[in-house]
Amino acid sequence: SLKIDDNTGAVDLDADPRNPDHLYATVWYRTRRAWNFEESGATSGIYETFDGGKKWTKISLPENGFASGNKLGRIGISVSLSNPDVIYAVIDNNEAVPDTGKVKKTEGIQAEQFKTMSAASFLLLEDSSLNKFLRKNKFPNKYNAESVKQLVRDQKILPSALYLYLDADDDGFGPSAIKGCEVYRSNDGGKNWLKTNVKPILIYNTYGYYFGKIYVSPQNPDKVVILGFYALMSIDGGKNFKKMDGDNVHPDHHALWINPLRDEHMINGNDGGINITYDDGKNWFKANSPAVAQFYAIAVDNAKPYNVYGGLQDNGSWYGPSNHNETAEWYESGKYAYASLNGGDGMQVQVDTRENKIVYTGYQFGNYSRVDKSNPMSDGLVVRPVHDLGESPLRFNWQSPILLSTHNQDVFYFGSNRLHRSFNKGENLQAISGDLTGGGKKGNVPFGTLTSITESPLRFGLLYTGSDDGYIHVTHDGGANWKAVHAALPKQVQGLYVSRLVASKFAEGRVYLTLNGYRNDHFDAYVFVSEDFGQTWKRIATDLPAEPVNVIREDPKNQNILYIGTDNGLYVSLNKGANSFAWKGGLPRVAVHDIAIHERKNEIVVGTHGRSLYIASLNKIQELAVDGELKK
Repeated sequence: SLKIDDNTGAVDLDADPRNPDHLYATVWYRTRRAWNFEESGATSGIYETFDGGKKWTKISLPENGFASGNKLGRIGISVSLSNPDVIYAVIDNNEAVPDTGKVKKTEGIQAEQFKTMSAASFLLLEDSSLNKFLRKNKFPNKYNAESVKQLVRDQKILPSALYLYLDADDDGFGPSAIKGCEVYRSNDGGKNWLKTNVKPILIYNTYGYYFGKIYVSPQNPDKVVILGFYALMSIDGGKNFKKMDGDNVHPDHHALWINPLRDEHMINGNDGGINITYDDGKNWFKANSPAVAQFYAIAVDNAKPYNVYGGLQDNGSWYGPSNHNETAEWYESGKYAYASLNGGDGMQVQVDTRENKIVYTGYQFGNYSRVDKSNPMSDGLVVRPVHDLGESPLRFNWQSPILLSTHNQDVFYFGSNRLHRSFNKGENLQAISGDLTGGGKKGNVPFGTLTSITESPLRFGLLYTGSDDGYIHVTHDGGANWKAVHAALPKQVQGLYVSRLVASKFAEGRVYLTLNGYRNDHFDAYVFVSEDFGQTWKRIATDLPAEPVNVIREDPKNQNILYIGTDNGLYVSLNKGANSFAWKGGLPRVAVHDIAIHERKNEIVVGTHGRSLYIASLNKIQELAVDGELKK
């Protein structure tokens, strides 16, 4: 109905309550690649139709008072029910803030100075100033003024190495001097617009694309709510906004319902679930039923009862007993079974099962720590690897992979774009490979990063790595020698995101591979197995529906049984992937991002991205399989 171009699509819609054929739509220019996100463009805007979409006219024009330029981001729109001539729009305006001509004061040495600095000039720098720069920019402690100057004297590095050390790929959260959130109002049905806010609205950082919604009270055309990191309300037509979040309300707001009969009553949807207020946000309560948690990764320990650990989207990492029965009783007792390990976006978790108290976990882009559960107030030991001066910065995936060796849990592996290993529980990490990816691409999202690590349960040092650009490597000798094996895959799947590698516990040469191709517009289910250390690959589970695959696990007792998690559910094969079927049994059709199996209890734990955790016994599934065939 409304076509602009291949990179500009409709993102919001509202209707004139007097005429259902009179519609307002917003369109948004954006491009997204795995290595780069372009969140704004000149073609973003607002369109109007009077005939139900047969003909559209652009009404967000600079001559009408609306924002203009080449950096117009996401736009949200809302029509007043009580006065439909009043329309509000919120825009993530990525236009640069006008230069005021004021010179910003900068203190101390700046990284850019080293780009062209000569060695002679570098050696004349004051030690105190250089040390201050090194500590401020979090260089490893082994680098101080004396040691770095010696490296320059010995001609091992140039001064530019200090600039290059910090020149990592943007992770999309850096500071940016843009106009950001702006609110516009029309009092004549969109013919003319006026920017309502005089002061900047501090609701977005550099990711306004994540929000972009605005709501007007059904009863009061001057009462407006906009959503972003905070939820803000205006009662004067958008001139002034006040924060309405509560202490028990998670930030990052995405959806709002305002009671059409009582506008103090609102339901808010955010990155922590659902909150409800009856007094314009003065007080909120949570209404998180059913559970809607989004797990990236899960793990289990060997305690009795065993605990389940998991990293959650924007809700940190948590753990709790597997036999926990979720009820509201804890509101009365004050004791909740699950406990938090860290904040941020919780990512992968590894547990030292010898005492079940040491946990390796953290948040996005490889910010991991070793945490002792018996001392929860401790910040833990940071276990993130760092590069050396003269080396290119390491690249970290949003969900950087980590692994504890099953042969010796003092051995800890960490994947950046290289594989790192520690023999002493993460206290010292050493790179045991070069770059195991295609080398990255220039953009504002880290790319060319490792996504999966697996070690053979049958042989220490037999390791496989997979990357976001489809590279797969194997080493038989603990990283002394590496061999690329992805070229043996069919050409049509080469380059796709490696979502999981699993070395078999039943055969030394066997390894399973899943690929998730949605970043490349591939939506088939790609599952492979190799029986010869990745030298050749065979596609299996070819009867799966067209759903990107996230994870595969072997059954702990029967090598013929496989469990596969996709973006739409959990599947089982009883014959090594020749055939598969959906395992429902109360599990909704929801994205399965990880699977853990507890061998002592013979249970499967499923981490979903949208409906929290599910646990089931494997007994019945194992009873179905007889010599690789379905029991009649």
